[in-house]
Amino acid sequence: MRKPDIRTGPRHPHLAAAGYEITRRLSESALAKRGLHKANGAFAQRTIASIREKLQRGETVYIAGLACPGTHNTGVALVEITQKDGPRLIVNNEEERFSGNKHTNEFPQHALDDMRKVLQRMGRDIGDIAAFVTTWDYPALLAMLIRTSLEEAPASLKLLRAPIAPAINLRQLDQVRRLSHRLGRMYGLDKQLPLICMPHHDNHAWYSFTASPFADARERVAIAVLDGTGDVGSISLYVAENGEMKQLYCNESLFDSLGAFYTVISSSQGGWTWLSSEGRYMGAAAWGDMNRATNPYYQRLKAVLQLGPNGSVQLNRAMANWYADPADNPYRQPLIDILGPPLRPDQLWNPDAVLRVEDINHRPDTKDRVDKAAATQLVFEDAMIHVIDHLLRTTGTDRLVLTGGVALNALGNMRLLEHFDEAWFERAQQRKTRLHMWVPPVPGDPGVPIGAAWLFAHMAGAPRGAPLSHAFYCGLPPSNAGITAALQADDIASTEIGNVATSEGRDAVADLMASMVAQGGVIAIYQGAAETGPRALGHRSILANPCDPEVRERLNERVKYREAIRPLAPMATLQAARDYFELEDGASDADYNAYNYMVLTAHSKPEARAKIPAVVHADGTGRVQIVREADDPLTYAYLKALGRHIGVEMSVNTSFNVAGPIAQTPAQAMNTLRRSKGLDAVVLVADDGTAYAAWHGGERDSGRFSGWYAAWKQARG
Repeated sequence: MRKPDIRTGPRHPHLAAAGYEITRRLSESALAKRGLHKANGAFAQRTIASIREKLQRGETVYIAGLACPGTHNTGVALVEITQKDGPRLIVNNEEERFSGNKHTNEFPQHALDDMRKVLQRMGRDIGDIAAFVTTWDYPALLAMLIRTSLEEAPASLKLLRAPIAPAINLRQLDQVRRLSHRLGRMYGLDKQLPLICMPHHDNHAWYSFTASPFADARERVAIAVLDGTGDVGSISLYVAENGEMKQLYCNESLFDSLGAFYTVISSSQGGWTWLSSEGRYMGAAAWGDMNRATNPYYQRLKAVLQLGPNGSVQLNRAMANWYADPADNPYRQPLIDILGPPLRPDQLWNPDAVLRVEDINHRPDTKDRVDKAAATQLVFEDAMIHVIDHLLRTTGTDRLVLTGGVALNALGNMRLLEHFDEAWFERAQQRKTRLHMWVPPVPGDPGVPIGAAWLFAHMAGAPRGAPLSHAFYCGLPPSNAGITAALQADDIASTEIGNVATSEGRDAVADLMASMVAQGGVIAIYQGAAETGPRALGHRSILANPCDPEVRERLNERVKYREAIRPLAPMATLQAARDYFELEDGASDADYNAYNYMVLTAHSKPEARAKIPAVVHADGTGRVQIVREADDPLTYAYLKALGRHIGVEMSVNTSFNVAGPIAQTPAQAMNTLRRSKGLDAVVLVADDGTAYAAWHGGERDSGRFSGWYAAWKQARG
């Protein structure tokens, strides 16, 4: 095998560095005049002093974290702070949930409007917000974009007018210059509303650490932010000790990035657009050869990422070209020789181009394509392990908080727990322990508004606050009037089925849900404030019987209209999760809290595939979600009822959506029902506890729900 050509680092580092410094200095001054201030600037320091004084006087303070236009997943988080309890998350509103545009980079108008309604319900208003902080350090972000565009000039100058990465839309980013004025007008102020720019990776790191079970640990905690990109770099490493966090390293590169590697390869090989490709490609890897010794592509592909000293990861620019042209011409010839030509942007989502594991028996290239997906996953895991190996050796700790968009790769997360076992710690740290790891429920950018507000509260002297146990914070719970209004439609049939405000009423509704699922029903649950982040966890979920081997095909084909490449997740009580999956000891902190959020896969036990085939993926793993009674009483009661009906306290759980964001409002819930011909019923729970069932009306009524409901009522007398 010919040794691959290797070139790391930019062609013009000095030109790029000069462009960075000039742009940063000019933009700091220019943006400050437009109301966007540095976190270490004079305005921010005055604001911090004011908040500190209020907290010391015993006042309650509110801080809003704002994800602004131009970067994906815009939205707003509202945090309430007291000197006694520290920050408490009130909402984390994602604009996509209200607008219906997935991963939107639009101005978060709907999210801000909903936040104001929440404040008004509390007897407050916008004037009670002590600070608005942003999720990016915009002078640094603009400077990084200029630096990146100069690194490989003239080829890289194209980045100034083309998509650079999933996180960044340059045309919409220009709206940031007018953001303070727009917010001021929106809230009826006679001046611009000042914003404080918080560093992107610091936000990721602080939120993820303080929300973790390790926040009160006496020993050090390592924090790794592995991302597509931040405002300074794409890999940042930290250590937390005695309640304070210190950055150890930032790679100061947009394209020496694990996230960019996975995004570009998964899109250009899988046939989906950025931000839609990564999870699908991870699912495809399960059908490929995941053995490093026998995979036909792994040995050659791993040269794309050069693993250097001190945990460094650098892109091999002799093979990759996405540092100059990530959308149209992402490969150089050596990479084409390995993977074949990349799919063109106009081929993405084309049925003839998209990777479908359904084709594996009759399309000759499908086996090769899933082997390429497996090789990509293996190379990606190598890089993750390389970075974390250095971080753990440097910090000398066995506790790791993993965050950033890369941490959504649940399979890679499991590999870290497997790799850093007792034998590794015996060799590396000469002690008997193993890795203890935690990943937050929202490791990607939808969680950064929380981090920005939480970090700014810390800068003002607030305590850390309580760790998180769930993620139900997006928007207001549905009102009874809102639900009944959405049910008034000719094509929707509905009935009131009970009230979950009491334990007896909750158990009855849960038993009805379990009874339908046990008889082959596919139902959705819509209750309370929505989950924030990419995973439905029982507030906006579609549920089905995990014991039914036909459920996966039925859900993917008739309910979600998606590829069979996608695994279905097991939602379970803690005991059921232990019974059917090998839960890692390294995820056992806070009673296996790391498995609460579907961010970590686990190997199934031998008997699982026969008992719960719908939730065991092709590689024998499941992306487990443990449900706790204190966090979600209705979903927990449903799982307990399923145990009585089917013999296992476990359900299929997939998000309540069809080719779009998770349903946020009652109207969106009914539109999702309309679009999904295989969905039998939706259980909607109002904020007063009243529960309704809705199903297809008129000619689309299959009679399934009515029959089940009548039989259930008769059986209960």
